[in-house]
Amino acid sequence: MPVCGGWTFRQLVLAIVMVITGSINTLSTKWADRERAPGTADKPHGFDHPFFQAVGMFLGEMMCMVVFLVMYCSGRGVTNRQRDANYCGLGYNPLIFLPASLCDMTGTSLMYIGLNLTYASSFQMLRGAVIIFTALLSVAFLGRTIRAQMWIGIVSVIIGLAIVGVSDIIFNTDKNKDTNGIIAGDLLIIMAQIIVAVQMVYEERVINRFTIHPLEAVGWEGIFGFTLLGLLLIPFFHIDAGAFSELPTHKLEDAIDAFHQLGQNWQILTATLGNIFSIAFFNFAGISVTREISATTRMVLDSVRTIIIWVAALALDWQKFIALQILGFVILIIGMMLYNDIGIQFMRRTILTRVLRRPLPPDEDQERLIPEDNANRRRGNIQEEPQPGPSNAAI
Repeated sequence: MPVCGGWTFRQLVLAIVMVITGSINTLSTKWADRERAPGTADKPHGFDHPFFQAVGMFLGEMMCMVVFLVMYCSGRGVTNRQRDANYCGLGYNPLIFLPASLCDMTGTSLMYIGLNLTYASSFQMLRGAVIIFTALLSVAFLGRTIRAQMWIGIVSVIIGLAIVGVSDIIFNTDKNKDTNGIIAGDLLIIMAQIIVAVQMVYEERVINRFTIHPLEAVGWEGIFGFTLLGLLLIPFFHIDAGAFSELPTHKLEDAIDAFHQLGQNWQILTATLGNIFSIAFFNFAGISVTREISATTRMVLDSVRTIIIWVAALALDWQKFIALQILGFVILIIGMMLYNDIGIQFMRRTILTRVLRRPLPPDEDQERLIPEDNANRRRGNIQEEPQPGPSNAAI
């Protein structure tokens, strides 16, 4: 039964959970980065462990496999086609998730390094660059056509990103942050979006050919990512990163030092656990929103998440208010709306019918955040399987 704007209570809860857990994920990671605690050297230092944190993220993704197995065994939320096509029936080779996991591992590690160097709000906004690279790769490998409206959206995103980046550099008032470090952090986050775009195109071209439940797909990527990056922590411990690492030992990664700091500072421990569990809940809620409402709604909710992270960072005094950043964020959102055609058709219909007093073309589709087929599905008129393929794990 609809309780708010045509949404059922379950859908409303899923949307709220997605926004809250997605925000907690970024904020908890940044919280851990800002804390200090003694490590193996018994000297307090910052929690500079991006690769260790990435392993925690993959652990959260692995938890999605547990949820899928519970759903599979209970027969809820898993279609017969997905039951026949999954690992029990060997309808696909789990190694198809290995390239996606490698992309996820590399992109996530770069983003966590960047997050440690820049602001949480900028981190979230700069992730919007994925639209640019996904569009270009989609043209090259998926045969997509970029319409004029989408090109305008891409240009808007570039302008918004430039404004956000410039505001970080010009108005840097944090004495603990070096301007060169902020520039490096922002660039690393943008570079990581190239890898994320490669992952998205690969998933759509290869993995989406199979009938795989999204939670199962995310779970497999989590298993591969956790295993590979967990093993890489061993050689990372023996690599001297020099000035690149802020650890006392200057190692590329020191998992032993990370565990020592977790035991010495409850705030780092809480933030790390929050990161792990928020990833799991965010993936589950995000996939459910896409399946039960629409992908458009998920994109809108992701923008709301950016606002919450920005407001929380200001409230916690993690950064100062920068008016120019608002302008960059607004242009960024407009670009995303243009690219994803969110609300554009609605505004066009409104202008045609209410301003110009013209009738709509008879074959024009109606755009809604809750599409008609979803409403019919809730009433039992349409039986549709969840869309195959994984969704993007959020950071």
